Amino acid sequence: MPRGPGDDRAPGRGGGDGLVSEGSCGADARRDRLRSPGAAALMLLLPATMFHLLLVARSGPARLLGPPPYLPGPEVLWSPQMLLLWFTWLGLQAALYLLPARKVAEGQELKDKSRLRYPINGFQALVLTALLVGLAVSAGLPLGALPEMLLPLAFAATLTAFIFSLLLYLKALVAPASALAPGGNSGNPIYDFFLGRELNPRIWSFDFKYFCELRPGLIGWVLINLALLMQEAELRGSPSLAMWLVNGFQLLYVGDALWHEEAVLTTMDITHDGFGFMLAFGDLAWVPFTYSLQAQFLLHHPQPLGLPMASVICLINAVGYYIFRGANSQKHTFRKNPSDPRVAGLETIPTATGRQLLVSGWWGVVRHPNYLGDLIMALAWSLPCGVSHLLPYFYLLYFTSLLVHREARDEQQCLRKYGLAWHEYCRRVPYRILPYVY
Repeated sequence: MPRGPGDDRAPGRGGGDGLVSEGSCGADARRDRLRSPGAAALMLLLPATMFHLLLVARSGPARLLGPPPYLPGPEVLWSPQMLLLWFTWLGLQAALYLLPARKVAEGQELKDKSRLRYPINGFQALVLTALLVGLAVSAGLPLGALPEMLLPLAFAATLTAFIFSLLLYLKALVAPASALAPGGNSGNPIYDFFLGRELNPRIWSFDFKYFCELRPGLIGWVLINLALLMQEAELRGSPSLAMWLVNGFQLLYVGDALWHEEAVLTTMDITHDGFGFMLAFGDLAWVPFTYSLQAQFLLHHPQPLGLPMASVICLINAVGYYIFRGANSQKHTFRKNPSDPRVAGLETIPTATGRQLLVSGWWGVVRHPNYLGDLIMALAWSLPCGVSHLLPYFYLLYFTSLLVHREARDEQQCLRKYGLAWHEYCRRVPYRILPYVY
């Protein structure tokens, strides 16, 4: 599942953690066959969880662990108009993706020694989307009505993810072996459909995985947040301070991701994972409709928030962002140019691959400082919702489990790749995410 703009790789140069020996790949394939029941279960559980959250957020009790207030029927979920609206949104973002970019970046080296080229125009797409939405609202578009459409829109996004994943799977069947991902080729169709067989599925220069990673879902997330803010203003005269904070914090996060879009090219999502249902559903449905949970909660369950507590929450978010951005920028700079004056003085550990592992700066404090910053920000996004309900803290709980799982996967892959150098790094930096705790 995608989790946002954080870079979840080891603190060294370059990528390619998927380049393991054939023996290791064979063992992975045997394990993958055993994982297919889990993959099938997740393909049902993840959409069910998303719809559960959408339903309970608007209910009176708003119980995370309780049953939803009702089970929507087909007449509530299916709407041809909402499907058309969803495709219009995807088409708009695809058109913005194809506009001339301020920069074109090369990705990591592939198995065939080639490098793909990617347009760096995500922030441009965000700004143009904001301008278009602003013009539409000024012309009378009732954006505040969007929250009432979330269920059928989420259903349209989920249906799109399933069909899109099937087309990606069929496309991968005729793709050359060099184009396949390390982990999505177990031979089990269910597991491979879920994880994704092809690493970088493209039609001409249009890269589907790269497009979905940061465009429709992340920009859609902040658009849903804005619609919820506008509906609250219509209902109560003005948006609450809590709603402003949630919108501001999450807009900063999305804007940061798109401004530093090039950094996503070294993440595991791009360099290692295939593009299947896991990423397609996560990017297109899970992110916009689940990550907007705090704003959904605040619309239906307004919370009082005074300036002193709001200031404390802003400070918490600022600390998290400072750690998150500092760690990711330091690593990205080091990967691009280890001689850059900003990172040239950092201590490193040489590895058998010829690359270096950072062992000072942010990466000398914990092994995944970007995860620590992510989690601190996740806490700050939930605190404006008060402490009377567990529901707004779902994102923090889910994100913690996701990052711990990813951290364990990172550790295994880095150990395979760097061997003794990784053991030395772990000895020098014993804590994984939270200093002196974990």
